[in-house]
Amino acid sequence: MQFDLAFALSTVPPILGAIGMTLLVAAVSCVGASAIGFGFELVRRSGGWGGLFVRFLIDFIRATPVLVWLYCLYFILPFYGIRLGALATGMIGLSLYYSGYLAEVFKAGIDAIPNGQAEAARALGLGRMDMTIFVIAPQMLRNIAAPMGNYFVSILKATPYLAVLAVPEMLGRAFDIASDTYRYAEPLTVAGLIFLGLALLISYAIKRLETRLLGPTAR
Repeated sequence: MQFDLAFALSTVPPILGAIGMTLLVAAVSCVGASAIGFGFELVRRSGGWGGLFVRFLIDFIRATPVLVWLYCLYFILPFYGIRLGALATGMIGLSLYYSGYLAEVFKAGIDAIPNGQAEAARALGLGRMDMTIFVIAPQMLRNIAAPMGNYFVSILKATPYLAVLAVPEMLGRAFDIASDTYRYAEPLTVAGLIFLGLALLISYAIKRLETRLLGPTAR
């Protein structure tokens, strides 16, 4: 069966119609992963049994495939009376999975701050909370702008995993078209090209942001 360009072009509008869902899942999952990852890092730095447990949890999360998280949340939790919708499962699963990676990003961003900054904050009488909010966080965000953007692209590229839960993101819509027409090459190719375009566009935006934050010498 030859590749039908006309049919491929006809699949562009319905697949593009799912781009909003794809971006929504990626954005919410990135925010969720950032919040959980930052919480992990704060607990890890506090030390004690909590810090030790979080260290183990981060390693466990990073060693577990994302599909395992999605299947456990969607198929196993109902046995314990917890039922999540497909969309909620997808966003929570991606948030949990990437939180382990973003915790390491936050760690690197904090470690890159000179020790003198914290010492100066303590000399001014700032407590731990004020020091974190007004001294550590602004400098950390500047340090992690580029890797955070890269992980957003990674999360965007992971949204096709949600097709196994029948979430109507772009790859799911492409599979719907393919199952209705028995032609897989065209819709999947279109979905792949759209993902490529999105990734390039977001990468360009990240580079511009990095340049504004770090100056024109940013790489």
